Amino acid sequence: MLSLIVFLPIIAGLVILAVPSSQKQIIRIVSLLAALAQGVLAVLMWRGYNPALPGITAGANGSALGSFQFVEKLPWISLNLGSFGSLNIEYFIGVDGLSVTMVILTALISAIGVLSSWTIQKQVKGYFILYNLLASAMMGCFVALDFFLFYVFWEIMLLPMYFLIGIWGGPNREYAAIKFFLYTLFGSVFMLLVMIGLYFSVLDPVTHNHTFSLVAMASQENYIKDAILGPDNVMWRYIAFIVLFIGFAIKVPMFPFHTWLPDAHVEAPTPISVILAGVLLKLGTYGMLRINFPLFPEVFHASMYVIGIFGAINIIYGAFCALAQKDLKKMVAYSSISHMGYVLLGLAAGNSEGMTGALYQMFNHGTITAMLFLLVGVIYDRAHTRQIEKFGGLASYMPVYAGIVTVAWFASLGLPGLSGFISEAFVFVGAFSSVTTRYIAMVSVLGIVFGAAYLLWSLQRMFLGKRRADAAYDLEIGEDGHEHIHFHDWKGKIDLDGRELAMLVPLVIITIFLGIYPMPVIGMLTSSINKLVQVLTPVVLTSMN
Repeated sequence: MLSLIVFLPIIAGLVILAVPSSQKQIIRIVSLLAALAQGVLAVLMWRGYNPALPGITAGANGSALGSFQFVEKLPWISLNLGSFGSLNIEYFIGVDGLSVTMVILTALISAIGVLSSWTIQKQVKGYFILYNLLASAMMGCFVALDFFLFYVFWEIMLLPMYFLIGIWGGPNREYAAIKFFLYTLFGSVFMLLVMIGLYFSVLDPVTHNHTFSLVAMASQENYIKDAILGPDNVMWRYIAFIVLFIGFAIKVPMFPFHTWLPDAHVEAPTPISVILAGVLLKLGTYGMLRINFPLFPEVFHASMYVIGIFGAINIIYGAFCALAQKDLKKMVAYSSISHMGYVLLGLAAGNSEGMTGALYQMFNHGTITAMLFLLVGVIYDRAHTRQIEKFGGLASYMPVYAGIVTVAWFASLGLPGLSGFISEAFVFVGAFSSVTTRYIAMVSVLGIVFGAAYLLWSLQRMFLGKRRADAAYDLEIGEDGHEHIHFHDWKGKIDLDGRELAMLVPLVIITIFLGIYPMPVIGMLTSSINKLVQVLTPVVLTSMN
């Protein structure tokens, strides 16, 4: 089932290759059917997933604990290296509590992204082939349990994203695409070096050969004592953790590696901004949870305070930058930087509450920020501008749109009853419970205040009051004697149409439902998070002694 979930978009891409470029509607329908089928399979996987089984983590005594589900493991590449032994790479995939929610999120956002791409007119065939390749690569990263396979999927993501921004983006699309590519590639180079070092430091407990298996790497007893990343080589383990962490931090993005994100978001077409914020940013923090912490638990403990500091910087700095923006899309982009800081803060707490909040925030941020970028795209299609001061009083003329914007912005703010509140509450409960991050959490709380400032101020300027001078639209008196809004150069329906409602309503429902009853998501990840925290605790005590 997992293989089908991963490769369905690629199959759709191959089908699209055989479709003439002139058949744009068929190309769109093939992509949508593949995305919907992927979503159905993800739901079936969720229904069959047993949340009582924890994922694999590094035990205190070096033993591997836990169990993955829906596992597929096959030999892939085998090569005799002479005196260096043999190169053994496996097609090894599976899910646990850390990844099952991300699989569902990826399937959901990918399907919504296809609907959002319906209005793409430029080189439709090439666009959807690249889009489907990106969807498969993202899904592959979340299920890969072989480090080499994870790295392959990680690198494959770069290619379609580079072209999707560079060809279908805004006026400065080439600059934004190259900046995104170079930043991510910089981190990937270090990831490759650490991956090779780990390969020659770990032996498979069954075959006694070197292995790329993340399961084997999570067990400290499988490390060769004198190897470069063996348990006794403290300095190199610290270096490996740091460079690997930087590679993932660039994707988050964490300050000061964040500067690629606003440019990429502003220049990317709306569907790609949705994918970028909804899924790609989560791969950074997922990589930390899947690789950094269980493979280098003692270094994680020593770094908790520093990670928390950077989380607080993300929260406050991102909020301040969002407050200063005049471009609506850039404001949402900086708000993503701020909200991913909550994830870093929860991870730094190192306890069940904080890490549960962090992973739940990853899911909620994916749905909320996808909704925000879709809403920005809707108003841009009509007004051909994203400047906040070009609007005013829109609630009177676009009531449905204004209502969904209100839900999305208050969810981003963390209003009780909406999903953003639950995840942020868990993060702060965990952070205050940890001696390491308690005072950092006290400072980070200010991010909520600043978040309210930029969100409510923007809401007031765009939707309340009267039309502003030099606005992006005119008010005309209709035959019925009432004022009607008329966007410049826009001849379509003013409020949301059926396709736009199909994109946004599911996200609104999820946001409200998970704000009232979060257990469908939290229940799936709790067991794996608890096991991860449990097996890290003895490491903490040992290092403190």
